[in-house]
Amino acid sequence: MTSDTLNALLAALRATPDNAPLRGLVLDACFDQRDVAALLAALELCGSGLLETQDRRERAVRLLADAGEHDALLRLAPDSAEASMARAHLLFDEGRRAEAQDAYRAAVARNPAIEDAAFASQLSGKVVSLSDARSSEARLRAVPSIANDDTGAFDAVRYQEPAARIGFDDVGGLDDVKREIRRRIITPFLKPSLFQRFKRQSGGGILLYGPPGCGKTLLARATAGECGAKFYNVSITDVLDMYIGESERKLHEIFEQARRTAPAVIFFDEIEAIGGKRQHAREATSAKVVSQFLTELDGFSQNNHQVLVLGATNVPWAVDPAFRRPGRFDRVLFVPPPDAEARKTILDLLLDGRPVADGIDLRDIVRRTSGHSGADLRNLVDTAADEAIEASIASGKETEISLQHLRDALEQIRPTTLEWLTSAKNHARYANQGGQYDEVLKFLEKQG
Repeated sequence: MTSDTLNALLAALRATPDNAPLRGLVLDACFDQRDVAALLAALELCGSGLLETQDRRERAVRLLADAGEHDALLRLAPDSAEASMARAHLLFDEGRRAEAQDAYRAAVARNPAIEDAAFASQLSGKVVSLSDARSSEARLRAVPSIANDDTGAFDAVRYQEPAARIGFDDVGGLDDVKREIRRRIITPFLKPSLFQRFKRQSGGGILLYGPPGCGKTLLARATAGECGAKFYNVSITDVLDMYIGESERKLHEIFEQARRTAPAVIFFDEIEAIGGKRQHAREATSAKVVSQFLTELDGFSQNNHQVLVLGATNVPWAVDPAFRRPGRFDRVLFVPPPDAEARKTILDLLLDGRPVADGIDLRDIVRRTSGHSGADLRNLVDTAADEAIEASIASGKETEISLQHLRDALEQIRPTTLEWLTSAKNHARYANQGGQYDEVLKFLEKQG
């Protein structure tokens, strides 16, 4: 339909403003053409009675909001979120910034889909260039460097995990692993007198292994939270150094800091990078780091009372076997992909706090996600949320995450654990000295 046709329809509407079919035809033409002037003219002719249905009223509100017709919005739908946003713009133009911020927050609280980041920056008075923003981010990410000749207690402080504490309730599934950690680690931390009576010290080591994304790191953080202990998250770059002897010194200082602040949990992720098999090390320095690590775990002069060492790896067959000796990593625990009950719990945790449709039944999603890791399930929910956000932007109002969004997302997500399970199966069958991979075999047998 051309603009001339729309003008002709408006002329006809002026002659017969009570003609309901004509009113509907004019409205549809305004929406199709996105002609704000024509819509305002039609509203002036027929008043709010022009918008006989909720759908037409919402479309008119969105069109006026997109065009910045704030006065018209306030007259047409004074109680809507879009009207609150229009009120915020008008107040800001009048220089009443505080009132404009209140109106903006009220609008976004009612309909997050109309959030306007640029306008929010104006309201807050922030004018930041891209270069300044990048330099600010760089300053926030910066950490003190460790000089090769002066590794001290100050350097270890930065390993401490700043994130909010979590507990086992925040980790879906893995009940057997949690039970073992609670029995061997947490209870000695919480009831030291009883364990001293039986001459049992709290502390020790646990090595977690399994497919990537199944919750090993999350379990370590939850263990620290359950113990009420300080948590030191040590990465590869925190230990390895190009200068001879510096890696060993850094590793020693990390353990010393944990001993000074006990009870403490030291977590080494991807532990095979600093604890790999020494016979496979290409450089003598790598073997020295492994030896230093073993010395820190149970050396003659070390007192690791109330210091728990947690390690996580995706390739346990690459870790030096000396770590498995009692007194070092006393227990090696398999962290499998979540079962059906755990997947349901994880999905509930991931969907909690997000806009979700009422009465959504996750049983079909749980059934179809066998073999998916916790990270895969997070990816699934995030993808479904992306679909809902896109629908919200398209419709101009918040669209909740529905079962169909999850099903559509599932078509795009593939389980990432299968390749690992295939490799683990070969090791469990042909290199299972001492039954160290019996848990893997039991899992594979149970899952078929």
